[in-house]
Amino acid sequence: MYIGRFVVVAPGIGAYRVSSRSFPNRQVVDRDGTLTVSPTPDAPPTENPYISYNCVRAVETPSGKRLAAIGNGSHVDPIAEKLEIGYPERDALAEPLLALDYEKDDYDTPRIAGVIGPDAATIGTVRRDALLVETVSEPTIVATYEIDSPEAHSLEATAAIEAATEVLTASFEHPVCAAGVTVDDGGVDVALDNGAADTTDA
Repeated sequence: MYIGRFVVVAPGIGAYRVSSRSFPNRQVVDRDGTLTVSPTPDAPPTENPYISYNCVRAVETPSGKRLAAIGNGSHVDPIAEKLEIGYPERDALAEPLLALDYEKDDYDTPRIAGVIGPDAATIGTVRRDALLVETVSEPTIVATYEIDSPEAHSLEATAAIEAATEVLTASFEHPVCAAGVTVDDGGVDVALDNGAADTTDA
């Protein structure tokens, strides 16, 4: 089954996978602790605005709480910025999703995102027909296709690199690359998996 890009979040851990039929020449790169989806060096030129974006950003709130924002597009940055100025997780997730809306491409692709804290997680999506935001206590997935509402999903990983690899090797079609993140009171750890040739604990 092809479900497109997807996120899985739970308290303390999360992961994001790029799955693509149209633009497979992409990778996750680590930019000083922020994970970014970008074209590979051999990717053909494109003017598609949805190809490159930050997919994981670590956040420290004004109260010193450590969080991570995760998602499939440019909405990850404003989510992180709202968390940094003290917005509650639910509001920080909902407002950018509502403001930026679904992607205006040929498929009306939903935007998907999550906020991960040491003891709680929030997941959300904005589709052409709905904005959904939920606080979750168990691993939960939402995807751009098929699984376009949050639902329970197994996640056995306990480390960021394990989370990235677990979602990259999950039995959904057209895997490209993945990011993983863990959050505890000590901080945020990120990792990436671009396939067998490039697995990095960032």
